[in-house]
Amino acid sequence: MKIVMKFGGTSVADIKKIKYVAKIIAAEKAKQNDIAVVVSAMGKTTNALTALAHQITDKPNLRELDALLSTGENTSIALLALALNAIGVKAESFNAWQLGIITNSEYGDAEIKRISGPLQYMISHGPIPIIAGFQGVSDFRDITTLGREGSDTTAVAIASEAKADFCDIYTDVDGIYDSDPNVNKDAKKLDFINYDDMLKMAQSGAKVLHPRSIMTAKQNNIPIRLRGTFTPNDVGTLVANTRIKQ
Repeated sequence: MKIVMKFGGTSVADIKKIKYVAKIIAAEKAKQNDIAVVVSAMGKTTNALTALAHQITDKPNLRELDALLSTGENTSIALLALALNAIGVKAESFNAWQLGIITNSEYGDAEIKRISGPLQYMISHGPIPIIAGFQGVSDFRDITTLGREGSDTTAVAIASEAKADFCDIYTDVDGIYDSDPNVNKDAKKLDFINYDDMLKMAQSGAKVLHPRSIMTAKQNNIPIRLRGTFTPNDVGTLVANTRIKQ
C-alpha cells in the first residue's frame, strides 16, 4: 500500500512530539507500506516569523515574506528526518525546490501547478522522503507559500502525484464530528463523509481540512483519512467518494 502521511504543527510542536511522530512513521513503514511524509512548521512558528517581519515593516514585501515563512517547514522536516535516522529508519528531508513543487507566483496564496521531482521512485526505492508542506517554488524559482493550512494541500497533491491509496492527515483531533465538540457535548464523530459534504463544512468555517485540499482530493479521487496524532490506532474519519475498504 502507498500512503502519504501529513503531520500538522501541533503534532510536531516540540522535540518530544517530533520523536513521537517518528515512531508513528516507523510503525507504518514496518507494515511494508511505501510512504511519504509531509510536515508543517513546528507549533506557532509561522505566526512568530510573521511577527518578526512586522517588527521591521507594517507592509512586508510578499516575496520576502514567503522566503521567511518557508524556513519554518525547512526546520521541521530536517528535525523529523534526524529523529527517524536516530531510531534506525532511513529518511531524507526535501523542501519545495528540491522536489520540484512548482506553483504560480501568487505569494502567500500560491497554487500548485505540477510536481516535477521523481516522487514515485523516491517513495518506492529510497529513504522515506520528509517533505516540506505549505511551500512551493514558482517558474521563476522564487519561493512561494500556499496560504494558511497549505500543508494539507501539499499532502493531497503529493498523494495525487504518487497515486497513493490514502492521504492520512494527522492532527490534534481524532476525526470529523457532526458538530463542534467544543460547543456540543453530544457531537458524534463520523467514520465517513463524502467530499462534497466535507467541502461544505470547510467552507462554512470548520477548520479540520483546507477547502483547496478537499477539492484537490475530489478531482484526483484521493481518499483522505483524518486521524488523531495522539490516537494513532484509531482510523479516524474517511473522506472519499464512497466508503472503501481500509
